[in-house]
Amino acid sequence: MHNHVKSIVEECSKGSEENRLNFPQVIAKLAEAGVEGYFADLRRSNKIYYLPDGTSIEMASAPVEFPVAATFDATGVETAVRQAQRSEITYRIFCESVMAAGCAGYLVSLPGRRVVYFGRTAELHVEHFPSAN
Repeated sequence: MHNHVKSIVEECSKGSEENRLNFPQVIAKLAEAGVEGYFADLRRSNKIYYLPDGTSIEMASAPVEFPVAATFDATGVETAVRQAQRSEITYRIFCESVMAAGCAGYLVSLPGRRVVYFGRTAELHVEHFPSAN
């Protein structure tokens, strides 16, 4: 079971980085595999995917050679989210943009249908998943 989930997690991670999968596609694949959520650590360039049985799968991400800004700018994060939702920017540009806005990482909750973006001093911005049309 976990090998199957791990292959889906790998595909989602690589698919995002290679711009083959958008966020709604990633979320659908992860939900189907039983993943509850994931944590993206932008400073360490990795993601940890969490399963309901308490196990997790860690994946390295393509490093972004860009420092996280010291000051958190929720408006800057929101702008990057909207650009990504409209497919105006790649995932890599999204990461660079939110890091420039002071985002150190984000936590995605599939059951909660939200993403929590946070800064170096724990400021946060919450985005709810868009409604399906």
